[in-house]
Formats: sequence, structure tokens, C-alpha cells
Amino acid sequence: MNKNKWTACKKVVTFGEVMLRLTAPGFSRFSQARELVATYGGSEANVGISLAHFGLPVDFVTRLPDNAIGHACLAALRENGLGTGHILWGGKRLGLYYLERGSAFRNSNVVYDREGSAFAGLRCGMIDWDRVFDGAGWFHWSGIAAALTQEGAEVCREALEAADRKGLVISCDLNYRKKLWNYGRTAAEVMRPLVEYSDVLFGAEPEYQEILGIQPVGFHAETAEDSSFADSLPAFEAFGRNVREQLPRCGKVFLELRNSLTSNHNLLAAVLYSDGSLKHTRIDDIPHEVDRVGVGDAFVAGMIYGLVRYPADDRKALEFALAASALKNTVYGDCNLVTVDEVESLMQGHTSGRVAR
Repeated sequence: MNKNKWTACKKVVTFGEVMLRLTAPGFSRFSQARELVATYGGSEANVGISLAHFGLPVDFVTRLPDNAIGHACLAALRENGLGTGHILWGGKRLGLYYLERGSAFRNSNVVYDREGSAFAGLRCGMIDWDRVFDGAGWFHWSGIAAALTQEGAEVCREALEAADRKGLVISCDLNYRKKLWNYGRTAAEVMRPLVEYSDVLFGAEPEYQEILGIQPVGFHAETAEDSSFADSLPAFEAFGRNVREQLPRCGKVFLELRNSLTSNHNLLAAVLYSDGSLKHTRIDDIPHEVDRVGVGDAFVAGMIYGLVRYPADDRKALEFALAASALKNTVYGDCNLVTVDEVESLMQGHTSGRVAR
């Protein structure tokens, strides 16, 4: 793809459902909780908020109920710098999800309550996509929007066709959520034709396997110096080449790699297949994770920002994405509330955690 297309990006548009997140305090179990901590989040909103904190103009498109909760959510989106002028009003309820945070060897647990939400009521023709995309250079969506209902998948196609007509860069996060695919069609049969619009694609290895049938390579590093990652790079290059063969339009194939030693101790790395070759990062060791929700969204936002800021340096864009993702592990809530300076400082190896005075 012409590198000028990245730098010409004047505005990013993201599309998806935003929900009220209700979290059991600390590391308590649902059965122990007598109160729940309320925040807002959702994959595509998380990406948009990260980008807004990086200084890019972002419009977020969704549908909210016209009630006190919907308006409180709108205020939270605006407080984080998102453009909300294309948000629709309708439906009766905001989607919910409940989070029980894992600790040590106990996994985190998510319970969704989003059936019949305002967003799930979206239908083709409700959103004027040509107007939404006026002045935009990038459209980002994810597989979650297509997982909720057949009608939602059709709205995704409608948006992709409009973005394609307008010549926008299109990025997709595969975002496979097994608990959401309940309307009688598989993720592969719905998503496969939609991801063909992608210029940039992101996912974890199991998600690529679910949608494109590509066997994972595996990331098994146990320390930041683990040599097994370097040994597996030829296999990751073949993985990226396989994606490109299936999706010829997709010029940049990103994978964030995670090995969870415990619920709170993770190792991260990332690879990018572009221009016929593989780029890779170092391994980041995160021994004391605060909140892993939204870590992938932080990576996607870092990826988008990195490609816009460093259009001639895919490796640096990849490193920016990984550093942004690593920092999200230290931030409570769905959204990555960090700055470009903080990300670039981590890229330069500043990991002491000393107080900034």
C-alpha cells in the first residue's frame, strides 16, 4: 500500500458496542461481592480512547439507549476525547458485562448481559456511513460487532462497503469471543468474507485459526531472554505469508503474542508480516499485572498510531504497539490511559518505575 495513505489519515472512525462494566472489587469472587465497580468499555471504544489520548482525532459510532445510563456513557466517551456526533439513540438498555478478576492460578471470568441491547438493535440503513466517513482516513471494526446478531454482521458489511468506496484504510481485530456466537452461524463463515476488506489485520493466533484455519505456531517464552521465540520466527513468517495468500489486500498482518504464567504474570511479544518479510519485537515480562482487559485493544491502537506516525518504519510501529499494550497491563479498566511520551519512553527501555518529578 502507498505509504502516503497512512500519513494522509486525518481522522479515525471506530465502530462497535460500548458496555457498562461491573467489576467485583479487588480480586473477590462474584459470590463475595456486595458492591460492583462501574466503568465503561468495549473493544472498539477502547481503541478509540487510546488513539484520542495519543492525539489523533477519533469518531466513535455506536447506538445508545436514550436514558440516564446511556447519557452517562456518552459523557464518559466525551471525557476521553472521542467524537460522538454520529452516535445513534434508540433501544431500551445498555449492554453489560460482569468481570471477576483472576489471581495467581485462578482465571478471570466474564459474564455477558448484552442480549437485546441498544447496539444489538442496529439494522442496515440506520447509519449514514457516507456522512460518517466524510473527512476520515481510517475505519476500524472488530469481530465482536459481527458476533452479536446476523443483522449486526450485515451492518458491518454495509460499513465496510462504504469505507471501501471512500478509499479509507480498513483495519480489523478478529476478536473472536466464543460466548457471543449464538445465532446459528459460525465465526468463520460470517467473518471470512468481511475480513477480505482489510488492509491491516490483528488477532491472536487462535483467532486466526478460528477464522482462517491457520494452525498456531505457539509462543512459550518463560523469560524475557527466552531463545524459543527467536527459534520460532521462521514459522511465524510462514504464518504471515499464509494470511497474505488468503487475503491479498491485507498488507500488514499483526499478531500479539502472550504467554500467561499466572493470571497476573505475563510475557508479551509481537510480530508483523509486511512487505514480504517478518518484523518482531523483544519480549516484555510483566510480573505484576493490574488489569488485562483491553490489552489487545491497546495493541491495536498502538498499531494504528504507529503506522500513521512512522509510515516508513513498520518495525518501529510494531514496537510502539507492543509498548502501548505492555503499559495497558498497568492501568485499571478497559481503556489505556497513557500518553505517546510514556509509550516512547518504554520503547527506549525506561522501565525503572521511578517517580517522575
